[in-house]
Amino acid sequence: MAEHERLGRALEESVRRSCEGKRVAIAFSGGLDSGMVAALASKYARSVTCYTCGTDDSFDVAAGRELAEKLGLPWVQCRISEENIENTIREFILATGVSDPFTITYDLQLFTVCREAEERIVLTGQGSDELLNGTNNIVTDSDDEYERLRAWGMDRLMKVSVPCETTIARHFKKKLFYPYLDHAVMEAVEALDTDILRPKTLDERKAVLRAAASDLGFPEVSGRIKKASQYGSNTTELIRSMARQKGVRYNRYISDIYEGQGLRSANRLRDAAVDVRVDPILLYDAEKILEEKGMTHSEAVAALYRKMVKEGNLDFLDE
Repeated sequence: MAEHERLGRALEESVRRSCEGKRVAIAFSGGLDSGMVAALASKYARSVTCYTCGTDDSFDVAAGRELAEKLGLPWVQCRISEENIENTIREFILATGVSDPFTITYDLQLFTVCREAEERIVLTGQGSDELLNGTNNIVTDSDDEYERLRAWGMDRLMKVSVPCETTIARHFKKKLFYPYLDHAVMEAVEALDTDILRPKTLDERKAVLRAAASDLGFPEVSGRIKKASQYGSNTTELIRSMARQKGVRYNRYISDIYEGQGLRSANRLRDAAVDVRVDPILLYDAEKILEEKGMTHSEAVAALYRKMVKEGNLDFLDE
């Protein structure tokens, strides 16, 4: 069996199980990953509608409209603009409780799709970049750095992005499916030789998925290119523009919206608030321990501070 055949069959079966006979929405950038999911879904679902988040002049909106037309599928733009971006971020924060600017910018597109989709089931191409080395750095990095960043990407995906997206879907009473994160699909990818999985040039990225698309009869999908969703949708540039208008940095703009919801307010007559930012993966791992111990964030920080005051130093951190 050719390298791409097992991957193509596993991906098709995953899509079939998630949508057969149902009305489904596709979080659709018009690129290879979501295009493949949409094309496969059109073979099995009762109906398929493609939803693309972006500004009117964004790369993704143009690409999504074009590919949906080629596939013969209905297409809907989930429009973001200067007029609605701040309210959308505010809704996102209130729905998820997420404060990390990167996560908000990265997952805002799925948020708008879940908010606007009429269908209960939403399929996404999320996970393909992490599995199939779709990012730019995979060509230039050393072998050790490549392995480290690939592991970090999967870690962040499973511990940060997927929990956030699951919360988004639940908020809008949607059921979210990740065909690329299906066990059989991941096994098919892991069975590939590193030489096949890791391209030598940027143009060779995801060659195995492109071959699978062609083999399954979707040549209009196999040649698609895309940008990272936060850039292809113009979300990042839109937020930068809003931050500049307010005279603050990008992260400060997001933080001001978050804090404006009262999520970090404290009664200063009784308590003092400590504003702490940590890596989202570290936060995920730490929260697992806190949950096992039955402790809150505040209790953990207070315990650290008491120990620090008692010892008069931070030497115990080196123990």
